Amino acid sequence: MEGSMAGQIKVMIVDDHPVFRQGLRNILAAHEDLSIVGEASDGGEAVKLAQELLPDVVMMDINLPTLNGLQATRELQRLCPQVNIIMLTAYDDKEQIYHAIRSGASAYHAKDVSPKRLVDVIRHVSQGQYVVGGKVLDKDGIDEWLLEEFRRFGDGEIDRKAQFLSPLSPREMEILELVVRGMSNKEIAYYLGISHQTVKNHMTSILSKLGVADRTQATVYALRHGWVPLHEK
Repeated sequence: MEGSMAGQIKVMIVDDHPVFRQGLRNILAAHEDLSIVGEASDGGEAVKLAQELLPDVVMMDINLPTLNGLQATRELQRLCPQVNIIMLTAYDDKEQIYHAIRSGASAYHAKDVSPKRLVDVIRHVSQGQYVVGGKVLDKDGIDEWLLEEFRRFGDGEIDRKAQFLSPLSPREMEILELVVRGMSNKEIAYYLGISHQTVKNHMTSILSKLGVADRTQATVYALRHGWVPLHEK
């Protein structure tokens, strides 16, 4: 693989079609600020190689052998959270976009994206930004988007085992689930038959345990880790 110089964005390509990988190599080679540091043809290989190479950006196909792109993205985000992932797919589906971002991807694009646009997306995500539906978002923007989409699509395919890794108590998990559903502290107190102050105390504990600043961050953290299933109101 090509070596990388200081200041270059290190990119890894993950796709099981050699012709498509070659096409991406040709596109990226024309830009001096981009360097291809590795390639993988299946999800399991991608996770292993990314841990060794620590690329800035991984371009990940969704339909992959061994682990699919969503599974590989979740595993990579657990092991190497500093790696930014762009999901590439033949299908530009809104629900698929939601599951990709929830899995930890920073951007999602159909494979017919123009070369110029793809390079722009790589540069954006390497700087910690997110690209969804043609819009460039910061962390607060993607959190708001994720909450809106969760209420539209629900929990979908998540890792159920992750729910048992939560540091929250059963009552705290119950309250956080109601926050996800859009309830205020006052509404939660009425729903659970407890005092408003008790809810506030639980929320303070939840924020502290998760190391986050507010309700939105706590909710998004729980969604990304698959702790909170969706129930009907």
